[in-house]
Amino acid sequence: MKRKILIADDTTFMREMLKSALDPEKFQIVGEATDGVQAVEFYKEKKPDLMILDINMPKMNGIDALTEVIKYDGNANVIMCSDQKYENMIVMAIKRGAKDFVIKPFTAADVMTAVNKVFDNDDE
Repeated sequence: MKRKILIADDTTFMREMLKSALDPEKFQIVGEATDGVQAVEFYKEKKPDLMILDINMPKMNGIDALTEVIKYDGNANVIMCSDQKYENMIVMAIKRGAKDFVIKPFTAADVMTAVNKVFDNDDE
């Protein structure tokens, strides 16, 4: 059974890179959010197994979106994604419930390492 993934990033290019890093045989992309408000709405609607969430987004940043998702679902699997300059926010996100993080620019291997860590390496 495929794992359901929600991708939340305000740039099309990053969403495409994240999608291309995920094996379509193992993962189904159930939604793509372009801002933090939409990320929270889609999470509640789609109930993904994992959300990959950018920190720097319009309407609601990724930290606030993460906080809302964790309030809604304390067992949510969320991987934060951001560039190096937001490193302090990534630490904050981990403290607030994110399971892991990926630093931009990333490789497909970086994404899969984080995803496999979240899923206890079930899909290796």
